[in-house]
Amino acid sequence: MTALEPLFAPRAIAVLGASATPGKLGAAMTDSLASFPGPVLKVNAGRPDPDRGFFPTVAEAAAAHGIAPDLVVTCIPAAATAGAVRDAAGAGALAALVCAGGFAEAGGDGALHQQALAEVVRDTGIRVLGPNTSGFLAPHRRLTASFVPGVADLEPGPVAVVAASGGVNHALAFALAEAGVGLRLGIGLGNSLDVTQADVLNHLAEDDGVRAVALHVETAAEGRRLTEAVRRLTDRVPVVALVVGRSDIGDFARSHTGALATSWRVTRTALRQAGAVLVDDERDLVDAVTALSRVRLPANPRPGIGVVTAQAGPGLLLTDDLRSHGIQVPPLVERTVKELRELLPALTYLNNPVDTGRPSPALTQVVERVSEDPGIDITAVYGLLEPTAVDLPAVLAAARTATPLVAVVGGPVEQARRTRRELGEAGIPCAATPASGSVMVRALVEDAAARTRLEADVVAASDTPTLSPGPVDEHTAKDVLADLGIRTPVRRVCADPAAAHAALDELGGPVVVKILDVEILHKTEVGGVQVGIRTHEELDGALARMPASPALLVEQMAPAGPELIVGVRRDPVFGPVLALGAGGTAAEILGDVSLRLAPLSAHEAHAMLDELATRQMFLGARGATPVDRARLTHVLLALASLAADNAVAECEINPLRVLPDGDVVALDAVLLLRDPRDQGGSNDT
Repeated sequence: MTALEPLFAPRAIAVLGASATPGKLGAAMTDSLASFPGPVLKVNAGRPDPDRGFFPTVAEAAAAHGIAPDLVVTCIPAAATAGAVRDAAGAGALAALVCAGGFAEAGGDGALHQQALAEVVRDTGIRVLGPNTSGFLAPHRRLTASFVPGVADLEPGPVAVVAASGGVNHALAFALAEAGVGLRLGIGLGNSLDVTQADVLNHLAEDDGVRAVALHVETAAEGRRLTEAVRRLTDRVPVVALVVGRSDIGDFARSHTGALATSWRVTRTALRQAGAVLVDDERDLVDAVTALSRVRLPANPRPGIGVVTAQAGPGLLLTDDLRSHGIQVPPLVERTVKELRELLPALTYLNNPVDTGRPSPALTQVVERVSEDPGIDITAVYGLLEPTAVDLPAVLAAARTATPLVAVVGGPVEQARRTRRELGEAGIPCAATPASGSVMVRALVEDAAARTRLEADVVAASDTPTLSPGPVDEHTAKDVLADLGIRTPVRRVCADPAAAHAALDELGGPVVVKILDVEILHKTEVGGVQVGIRTHEELDGALARMPASPALLVEQMAPAGPELIVGVRRDPVFGPVLALGAGGTAAEILGDVSLRLAPLSAHEAHAMLDELATRQMFLGARGATPVDRARLTHVLLALASLAADNAVAECEINPLRVLPDGDVVALDAVLLLRDPRDQGGSNDT
């Protein structure tokens, strides 16, 4: 039994504000709960009528029914809610669903009403869902705690919906029903005053009736608690996440790298790293969760897809969409092709995608042969309904395949819908269009890949140098990096021009001369960096052009090469976030940056480069030196380790240059420490 059992599996329910007057929220909620098999207690403090079953308090209603409600559903104004919920808790209620709006989302007095309700939760321990939500649905319990028309007719099934919005919860529930998928639990969180996304996900982790979870996220205030809940749940069932806020740029941090990463990006990064499958819209969410509720692949870093199509054009659309998303559609081995030649006309294409020409009774054997190919982990089949040629649902259901099937079926609307439902009941995810079929396949692939990533060990933080409070200059920052095994230029700190000239003699040209001032983070903007200095005359000219500074830094100049930006900063919600981006203007203009939460596995760190649009610049394109992936991975893991030090607020290497031997060197470094007063009790650890 979980802490939310009284909320989602109550023995008895009380409706506060219950009414017999049509059109009132209390009447709609009472009607919705009519199918609930347990007692439903009606409470109306303003117009009690015990003879008609309406009592003035929860206590009196409980006495009359001989049972205290586990759950109270409040359909009363915000101003009256806190007191009513407190009284209900005193009468034995363990959970409350607060439907009314007018709380923190409304501002003004609403914030005071929410604070008062939070105090009730604190004082009594009652669990509260809401406020400002249209409720939840548990069809398998015949529990419809919602006032939205039509939801009582939803069928029970294996998918749970956890939505920030009550409206989105209901929209997804109806869309799943249209797709032929039943609902296990559908929840709109509203303001999440008490019961949060993580609470519900942890509850679902204990529910054997859940096969897949659709997660809709507007804000992620819980940070690591949310990702831990997703991680725990994905051990057993897949989670598909839709994160709202793509257009919200936000203030990631003061650093150049950080400013490129939105809160939307960080949230998506966190959920994906925890094992969730990410989608971009609600239609894809339904397709993905439909597929994953019926099929789940074993862990696999890159599953191969076999495509069989009875019509060439749609099959090409499906194949093209898969490949454009990086999904592997590999050629079939010669043995498979030979077997297919014996089954299909000579003019058909046989090497993935496999074109059968049109549906025929041989389709069963074709699908079986493709599924048995050693490079295939999922077999996707497209076909139009042509009953005079073949009974497509029967053919697919009869196929004894070595891999899971995903079907895409077109045809007359009602027939196609019926076919998709039949195949779904047979455990075969079935889409209506090639695009939807691609979403289904991609969801299965991403879930399998995520499970592989989650099997990798997270790299524990190594010992980091002791850092004294206060500002850190570039030289000290580079010393810290060097102690972590990150290559830095040979350099000398110079107190005056004479020392700079001595450093030039010692290091030899060319050198870079920089001002060394903890107050100036971006030295190039003030003329504080002079490059290519080879002679003492050039050094004198450079010093004359530079602003005054407490000290100078003279460094050996690194050879030319591609440049990256690497940084770590402390997100206020998720804690340490690692970023890798392309150098120059690509990161800023293209948003070409990959993110991970720290700590992370070496597998995750290694994969970050592959997510950059400009990755070929660092992999040897046009004769360029390919970066040493092991060295780059070491840099990323070292910065992640540095972020584990609670004293570090942010560290950025910009640029990180790729040298002719493939190694990388930190040409500039910024290290910012946290105020000691901010290091205790943070929500980001």
